[in-house]
Amino acid sequence: MPHTIDTAEKGPDAATEEGWVELGSRTELRELLGEPWPVVIEKVHDRLTDKDRDILSRSPFCLLATSDADGNCDVSPRGDTAGFTHIFDSGTLALPDRPGNRRGDSFHNILDNPHAGLLYLIPGGKEVLRINGRARILTDAPFFDAMTRDDRRPALALVLEIDEIYLHCPQALRRSGVWDPASWRTE
Repeated sequence: MPHTIDTAEKGPDAATEEGWVELGSRTELRELLGEPWPVVIEKVHDRLTDKDRDILSRSPFCLLATSDADGNCDVSPRGDTAGFTHIFDSGTLALPDRPGNRRGDSFHNILDNPHAGLLYLIPGGKEVLRINGRARILTDAPFFDAMTRDDRRPALALVLEIDEIYLHCPQALRRSGVWDPASWRTE
């Protein structure tokens, strides 16, 4: 069972037994963060641009975020050869399901709650592309043939109807040194 803390009952600046002071409201959050820069808000769009399509064509990896009907979250890695995401049109894309651990956590969640998020990365690159939308699971479609790899046609595909696209600033990648081998632990 997931661990949760009910901040609504504690009120603003309520301290926990550990001495942690929890954020209590959206107003308090906005006071701490300030207003977002207009350019950040203007970057949000709901249709794939040429830049988005370029990132998708070069990305061999993404993270799929889902949650069940009760809000319990899951993030699963998805990967294949660069460009594995099938683009139908500027508002719809599909991910082939490749053999893995057979748990199907993301698919179980989508059956309960269609809202899903994708976060695309390109190894060594600065781009972080976030795509949110409503997902459904297909067991067959004509485009499955185009997603066949190594003579393996996918048995399932996740189709995402896009609600929001956002190209993140690369600061988290820079700060973390994720692409810098000198920062990697070898033990």
